[in-house]
This record gives sequence, C-alpha cells and structure tokens, in this order.
Amino acid sequence: MRYINELHEGDRVNGIYLCKQKQSAMTKNGKPYENLILQDKTGVIDGKIWDPNSNGIDDFDGLDYIEIIGDVTSFAGAMQLNIKRVRRAFPEEYDPADYLPVSENSTDDMYHQLVSMIDSVKNTYLSALLHKLFVEDKDFLKSFEEHSAAKTVHHGFIGGLMEHTLSVTRLCDYMAGAYPVIKRDLLITAALLHDVGKTRELSSFPLNDYTDEGQLLGHIVIGAQMIHDLAKEIPGFPVDLENQLVHCILAHHGELEYGSPKKPALVEAVALNLADNTDARMETLTEVFAADKGKKEWLGFNRIFDSNLRRTGDM
Repeated sequence: MRYINELHEGDRVNGIYLCKQKQSAMTKNGKPYENLILQDKTGVIDGKIWDPNSNGIDDFDGLDYIEIIGDVTSFAGAMQLNIKRVRRAFPEEYDPADYLPVSENSTDDMYHQLVSMIDSVKNTYLSALLHKLFVEDKDFLKSFEEHSAAKTVHHGFIGGLMEHTLSVTRLCDYMAGAYPVIKRDLLITAALLHDVGKTRELSSFPLNDYTDEGQLLGHIVIGAQMIHDLAKEIPGFPVDLENQLVHCILAHHGELEYGSPKKPALVEAVALNLADNTDARMETLTEVFAADKGKKEWLGFNRIFDSNLRRTGDM
C-alpha cells in the first residue's frame, strides 16, 4: 500500500485506507459532495467525493476501511484526495495495524519507566494514590497505554499519552534536582497525573475524538475530579496535600486562555507547566519536521509557533 506520508501532488492512488470521518456537504451551487478524512499509521489526509451518486461510489460509513481510486491534488497549501471510485474493503484485505499510528517506543519499556518513577515517590499518601491508579486499576492502565495525548498537534498516536507523560515527568525530575525549592514528591506525582483526564476526554482509536464528557468538561477538570475521588479512597489523605496536587493539575496549562481554571500559584505548578509546554512544543516540531521528510529548509508559517519555521542547516 502507499502510505499517506509517501503521497505527492499529481499521484494516482489505488489503495485501502481507514475512513476516519465522513460528512455530507453542499457546494456553493447546491451540489452535494462528501468530505472524508482518511487515515493510516503515518497520518491523515482530506478526501473529496465530488459526485457521490455516480457509478463506482459504493455505500460506506465513517470508520469503515475503504478501497479508493483517486488523484492527489493541493488546496490552500495542503494535499487532498480527489476520489473517483470507492468501495468498502473486506476484513481479509487489510491489517488494522497499518492504519493506527503507534508510538515508536515499546509500551512495556515505557511502563517499566513509569513504575520506576512511581517507586521513587516517598510520600506515603502520594505513593498510595499513584499505585492505586497505575498499578491496581487494570482498566485505567489499559486505557492509559492505548490513548493519545491529543487529537492533533502532538503525540496524536497510540501510546502518545504514556510517552508524553514520561517525558514531562523526566523534565520535572531534572528540575526537582536542580532547584531545591521544589518538593520533588509533589511535582513527580503531579507530572504523572497531569493528563490522566485525557483517558476520558478522548475516545480510543481509531476514532480518537472528543467524548461528550471531554467537550463539556475537558481533561483538566476531569483529571482533578479523578484525583479528588482517588484521594477519598485513601484513609487520612491530608486535605492540604490533595489541594496542592489538584492545584497543579488545574494550573498545568499555565494561562486561563489555554484552558487552565487556575494560574500557577505553587512552584511545583510552575515547573509542571514549563515541562508540559516544553515537551508538547518539542514533539510538535519533531512531527512537523518528520512530515516534511527533509525536502526543504523553510517549512512555512506555523500557527502554533506564530512563525515561519526553518530546519537547522548542517554545521
């Protein structure tokens, strides 16, 4: 099969892809057409069926695996597929593993690293809370291992949530060693827990989209609720410690306009915000450069960074 990251403008495509989304629409002239988002493990691409009632366009739904014939075109600087023929594929014709983006890091290795970080937390209450969620709750752990860290932007793949969480925790571990003012146990616990709400904010793959709970509450509030409920299950969990931990979760996006209900008031909350933003930004750049595959130095304007990005030249 031709993976999406191998496609170029002008290519004729004949292959099977996951139809992640299908939506009917109308042109300005009132003519019906279909908007598709097609996915494989390398990424997604927009697709258009301009004549959905023509011969060769069979019936299918979102989340079906479909065989398409079409041409790669460009619109507003982004590639899309102009689809001429489509049919629903049979199960024996595809391997689902080819269509779901997966972390390059081993889940088992990442989990061992996560447990090592948990075991380094000495505070009795914080340790108990972490073990209750990440070790004892097998249903949560399965969801945590399989979830992405975002629908788009960064770590949008299976295992992305665990990969991002470990990266943030490692950055926090460094800061806790470099700045004695930080209470390490609190910061490491907050880092490990900061995005647990994403297991309920986002649905599992292949959909990887916002749930009703995610749309209404968001992962920050969901995570704060989860931690509050867990703390209540641990006898004698100090109220002040719970409040400090929950504050770190509520403030980890740093600014109200970025979705945090509170701005950081604790040094640990400041450190967590910096670590979270650092990993998210660096992974975003990594994915932007990887998608370009080294074809050009200047990659164009990026709205996240509000800058025209350039690949670093040889030194």
